[in-house]
Amino acid sequence: MKRILFSAAALLVLLTGASAATPLKTRRQLKMENQQLRSRLDDARGEILRLRGEIKQRDSLFNMVEGPNDENENKSSFAMSSPSDYQASTDSLLSVWYLQRQARENREGTGYNMDSVKFNTSVPDSVLVERLQKMNSFITLPYNETVKNYMILYSEKMPVRMCQLMGLANYYMPIFEESFLRYGLPVELKYLAIIESALNPVAVSPVGATGMWQFMYHTALNYGLKIDSYIDERRDPYKSADAAARYLRDAYRVFGDWNLVISSYNCGSGNVNKAIRRAGGSCDFWSIYQYLPRETRGYVPAMVGAMYAMNYAREYGLEAAAVNIPAHIDTFSIHRNLHFRQISEVLGIPMEDLRDLNPQYYKDIVPGAQGEMVLRLPFEFSSAFLEKEDAIYAHKSDEIFSAGSVDVDRRPAAQQSASSPATGSPQYYKVKRGDNLGSIAKKHHTTVAKLKKLNNLKSDMIREGQRLRVR
Repeated sequence: MKRILFSAAALLVLLTGASAATPLKTRRQLKMENQQLRSRLDDARGEILRLRGEIKQRDSLFNMVEGPNDENENKSSFAMSSPSDYQASTDSLLSVWYLQRQARENREGTGYNMDSVKFNTSVPDSVLVERLQKMNSFITLPYNETVKNYMILYSEKMPVRMCQLMGLANYYMPIFEESFLRYGLPVELKYLAIIESALNPVAVSPVGATGMWQFMYHTALNYGLKIDSYIDERRDPYKSADAAARYLRDAYRVFGDWNLVISSYNCGSGNVNKAIRRAGGSCDFWSIYQYLPRETRGYVPAMVGAMYAMNYAREYGLEAAAVNIPAHIDTFSIHRNLHFRQISEVLGIPMEDLRDLNPQYYKDIVPGAQGEMVLRLPFEFSSAFLEKEDAIYAHKSDEIFSAGSVDVDRRPAAQQSASSPATGSPQYYKVKRGDNLGSIAKKHHTTVAKLKKLNNLKSDMIREGQRLRVR
């Protein structure tokens, strides 16, 4: 028996490469090591089972029947689309050039194809990396050639637009920061609004995604935003930012990684989950990068690029453009119907200023008769509003609120139809050659998710000549 133990010990020494001078371990020591290894193996097995459980739970969340987040799978980011694809709001001082698709698609010579272009810069890679690190972001900021391209794009290739964005950011970013801090989220998420809408509160995508945070209709309702004939709170900078913070918080509970959360905000949790599966279960953004939708691949790098340009604007000679938004505002609770025209004519506040500060009221009416509503005014008019409040409500009230005199909807036509529930008789469409659910949804101002639900479709496959219900 002793001879067997000695031979086993000698073999163990040879296998582990121990030197001849290493003392042989006793039987008791070997037993203890064996127990420790068994304990570690059990721990590893337990961790594998735990991770499998998490993956199974995550998959079950993604495979649920269409939920509020699934609607985002068909949302097109406003700022990542060509201006020619949208009906811009021309009655607002906040209408700005929409950045990202201009940077991705070379239309009319105004942009770049970010999938093929490679920018050069005089700033060394080592400096760019050091600057990213100094930003001390809670969210991991990757650095590679793709990210570098977007950093150069935002900091060097679009100075006029960046200065406009910086001017808008001075007003809107503190609002976003307050919302994200309220829910314990990284404030860096505020830069998502730049990529989503170029900080335009009245931005509307072809499928009806609206506001700076580009909420779809049902998603907005699920997060408590009010949408009716007079108000669309997706356009309210404060309430939409609060809803976006709660949306992102919920997404983080599913993914546990901010880069995946950011990606899912653009293309939906279902598409991110598909990419994870195709990448063999990896939850690293760059592992699933090639499996994400084309637009979403540039989403995280674009956010890093915008964040970098904002933080190092001085190094590139970028200065915030003057934006005609009052630096200080006051908030009032309104309990009666009130028209912007009444306020403007009595107090002398330009209609454009009232619209810029209260973009959620797209008919220029604060519908206070429905319940308490918020009105924001330049601070210098606060005292005058309080002093003349009764006179303002009474001013031309019968004339302004007479039947048919105030029914003026300033929203783009796409938003008017997309943000209202389908009513009336069902409408149908006959599928033509080359059609897909995405193109049909865009044509009829709806979403792929809604089309699939209306037609009981289990997949995206459709055939020529098929009759689809679109309303």
